[in-house]
Amino acid sequence: MKKGSIVHRFTERADLPGESLPLQPLVEVCGNNRVLIENHRGVTEYSDDRIGVRVRFGTVCICGEGLKLCRMSGCQLVVTGMIHNIQLFRG
Repeated sequence: MKKGSIVHRFTERADLPGESLPLQPLVEVCGNNRVLIENHRGVTEYSDDRIGVRVRFGTVCICGEGLKLCRMSGCQLVVTGMIHNIQLFRG
């Protein structure tokens, strides 16, 4: 988040974490076998070793083995499998 952005100034003054605001993506990692992504914008890539998920400011790429998209709704999705790494590509 840019230091001068309206969102940054608001969260700083209100003493709120950035993910508390609507439409901000939230990536939650549960151990090494589950990832929850909230406020996504769709799946861009899907295979058993790589899943790409579009978010507001780029793409979250989950790499691992036996990956499955086990639940997906308009605002959140859950990926399960053996998670090796998670990357954020801006843009």
